[in-house]
Amino acid sequence: MARPKSGRKRDALIAAATRVIAAQGLSAPTALIAREAGVSNGSLFTYFETKTDLFSQLYLELKTGMATASLEGLPAQAPLREQFSRMWSNWMRWATSNPAKRRALALLGVSDDIAQETRAASHLAMAEVAEMLELARARGPMRDTPMAFVVAIMDSLAEATMDFMVNDPAKADEHCRTGFDALCRTLGC
Repeated sequence: MARPKSGRKRDALIAAATRVIAAQGLSAPTALIAREAGVSNGSLFTYFETKTDLFSQLYLELKTGMATASLEGLPAQAPLREQFSRMWSNWMRWATSNPAKRRALALLGVSDDIAQETRAASHLAMAEVAEMLELARARGPMRDTPMAFVVAIMDSLAEATMDFMVNDPAKADEHCRTGFDALCRTLGC
């Protein structure tokens, strides 16, 4: 009879994969991820069928965690701009406080190994963020621009903002506000 899977071991593998991918990229061997997690390489494959499965599940967990952090404490009755500002600040704080997660997510985001089903599930996790972005652009100059392009612009502004926050922590709050203001001017919100 097979032993029941341990949530603690799975979490350790996910955390180790995040650190290893951030440090060594997607070509890092599973044996290194398992060793970092304190389990055997065979145990890794008890929890994840393949390396691709591990990466897909990690990608989804990171996207879901980022979305959850971004939406935390949104003032439900506040005007859209205030909600959008809180979401932006939360996102920037998550990214700058979790550099390994940010880097691993960026690498996984461009990987061909992440299945379309996983990407679709991540879009569901980000649905509230996407809805807020849609509302923010609804009456502005980007209203007829394809949403994928708008998201790419927002992601580029976010990455630039995060980089400045990390490289100039004394002015992190100022950089966060400047990035948000630039996004709002672009969207017309």
